[in-house]
Amino acid sequence: MSELTEKVISTFRANFKHEPSYTILSPGRINIIGEHVDYNDGFVLPAAIDKYVCFAIAESETSQSTFLALDLDKSYTFDLNTELVPVEEMWVNYILGVVKPLKQQFNGLKGFNLVFSSTIPMGSGLSSSAAVECGAAFALNTLFDLGLNKEQVAKLGQQAEHTFVGVKCGIMDQFASVFGKANQVIKLDCKTLAYEYYPADLGEYCLVLLDSKVKHTHLISGYNTRRVEVETGLQIIKHIFPEVNTYRDCTLEQVETAKDRLGETLYKRSSFVVKEISRVEKAVKALAKNDFVTLGQLMDETHKGLSLDYEVSCDELDYLVAQAQNMPDVLGARMMGGGFGGCTLNLIKKSALLKLVDEIQLAYKERFGIDLEGYKVAISDGTHLYKQN
Repeated sequence: MSELTEKVISTFRANFKHEPSYTILSPGRINIIGEHVDYNDGFVLPAAIDKYVCFAIAESETSQSTFLALDLDKSYTFDLNTELVPVEEMWVNYILGVVKPLKQQFNGLKGFNLVFSSTIPMGSGLSSSAAVECGAAFALNTLFDLGLNKEQVAKLGQQAEHTFVGVKCGIMDQFASVFGKANQVIKLDCKTLAYEYYPADLGEYCLVLLDSKVKHTHLISGYNTRRVEVETGLQIIKHIFPEVNTYRDCTLEQVETAKDRLGETLYKRSSFVVKEISRVEKAVKALAKNDFVTLGQLMDETHKGLSLDYEVSCDELDYLVAQAQNMPDVLGARMMGGGFGGCTLNLIKKSALLKLVDEIQLAYKERFGIDLEGYKVAISDGTHLYKQN
């Protein structure tokens, strides 16, 4: 982390000839369980992790603002007095999408300079986009003393994703990035945004990410299509059962009753969502009892549902999960994130970590010709000011 912050601060200093006013760290996230239910009013169980986007920021003293993306070796400059609209450079939109509503809401917004870099593997399903959005919102909130609370920062990030990026995401990624706490997972009610923290002491086990290094091109279109499908499915179920308001009110028996009306595709989508919401409740109970075997089984069930019923997996992810599940020291494995690529999340014995990564790296390279990367992750604090020693 110190290497990341020093790189960002020194680059800011070199480009703008003065020190940044603030340095901010905004983390990626994992989701233990509860995939694709945040936009279905369900419960999720995410946590911030020790992979960060680091920002350095200060006022520019003019109406001009400049972003420097170190990892892309790119910059973007605009005038705050101009109309802000999405641009071709997608990385810029994650920040512009935060700036626009703040400009509309607050008269005190001025030109600023921003440098950022990341240790979150891009395109890996660890929500680097949410970390950028929320980190930028937090930085601007701090720099201009806007008085936004954590929930407002998270919602700003989600709004940017919807309006400037074009992904109709739920709130989980941004919420986890902002509200994360070290060594604790968050049970988040995506309908009310009520949340509770639960200890995440895994004892002799640890969480390991295996990065498939693939991101198939239909991520955004596939994600948005799933949203339409589950919303359509819910309307059909509600027509038959008027007492149902959201999927969390819905039972598997009701989905079964509606099966013929839903058709094969919507039936699979709807049944996955109902089952996944139930799995989150079971996972919380398992964590409370340190029942990691049950937690691993629930992770396995989630992957099966994501692959066969929600159909957001891919050959590479299915292969990685199958390889891990065949190893005796792995309690559970599943794909994580929006799908169609990215990482798998694995619950394994700490003592087996190196062996697991080495074996799967070799097998994956032989099967797909891709160099796999593995990351052991620690559950960490959410978006915060970095204070140098």
